[in-house]
Amino acid sequence: MSDKPSSFASLFEAETKGQRDKRAKPPALGERVRGEVVQIGKDAVFVELENQGGKRVSAFMHTQDLRGPDGELSVKLGDVLEAVVVESDPKANEYRLGRTMGRPQGLDELERAFQASLPVEGKVSGVNKGGLEVEIAGARAFCPISQADKGYLADANELVGRSLEFLITEFREGGKRIVVSRRALLERQGRERAEETRAKLVVGATVRGTVTAIREFGAFVDLGGIEGLLPNQELSYDRSATASGVLNAGDTVEVQIREIKEGTDKRGEKTTKLTLSLKALSSDPWDDVAAQAPVGRVLRGTIARVVEFGGFVRIAPGLEGLLHVSELSGKVDNAAEVLKVGEQLNVIVSKVDRAARKISLAPAAEGLEVGQQATGPSIQIGAIVHGTVERIEQYGIFLQVEGTRGK
Repeated sequence: MSDKPSSFASLFEAETKGQRDKRAKPPALGERVRGEVVQIGKDAVFVELENQGGKRVSAFMHTQDLRGPDGELSVKLGDVLEAVVVESDPKANEYRLGRTMGRPQGLDELERAFQASLPVEGKVSGVNKGGLEVEIAGARAFCPISQADKGYLADANELVGRSLEFLITEFREGGKRIVVSRRALLERQGRERAEETRAKLVVGATVRGTVTAIREFGAFVDLGGIEGLLPNQELSYDRSATASGVLNAGDTVEVQIREIKEGTDKRGEKTTKLTLSLKALSSDPWDDVAAQAPVGRVLRGTIARVVEFGGFVRIAPGLEGLLHVSELSGKVDNAAEVLKVGEQLNVIVSKVDRAARKISLAPAAEGLEVGQQATGPSIQIGAIVHGTVERIEQYGIFLQVEGTRGK
């Protein structure tokens, strides 16, 4: 009887010790682990790994692996980090974590990378009819041409000699048959960047992005895995501004998020439609309209648009005034008869309606110079004036008197 408690205690101790030993097993190469960020250095971030049976196991990860597209570190003290063991030295209790396996050292590491779905670095050694020949850890791998890039690859020979990262999609016969994909990795990285970016997006935020495409209606800007549309009307306060005239593909721009629309596509995956603005980050010229377009001042302008009832004249960046057809010399039924887009002319600001954001213009009389303050003629009943006959109608004669029209 006295032996039973002792035997039970021994069995219990053996069992719990086995469990502790199992939990305390060092993390293996290629194993996905989680841990808390406990220290951030210049070149490395140090992590204390979870679920190690009470035993303190520390690991580190190079800071370059944790920087986002903007170059900023994506983690802070106390964050829980998930990564993969890419280097392991249990004797020294040293473990390096990473997002990729890097350059594997032999077929064993290649197989671990395949099982853990870790990217590996390989060198493109040649091109055949079906795709790319890739050397990885001394082994030959094949990348189908459809998997060589995210989109259409015009000339696969441009990749020969380059070291690139791939995902291993097939590992058979002990490494005799290895198939890799660069496209799968690029798409996965894009989804990861999109999730990180999506979490930071708020209306009104100023963000930095890269122009990816120019269209007639605007430009597309990549903010880090998510593209937003920068419409022409959000480029500038200048209504005539177009994306092709302001931006080039590859430009880095700072924009403000004007609108966010979340949804799902046909496959049930998250979609985010963004409307962006450059105009919102510049000053409104109407805030300074009194100085830019004082009433009575002679200004030099350029005709930006012509409609039947007049021409819109750009007198300052973002400021346009209407030169109405009734202000034009002679009998004019359609402003397009005498005004041409791109034509420059001197005008006088006759009226500014700040509330309606409208400016009325009149042609400047001959002899008036840009910058002068035009003064109207002193006309009194009975005064003798000089004028030029504009047109003759059955009911009277139109005269031009010092830049004004009389009858």
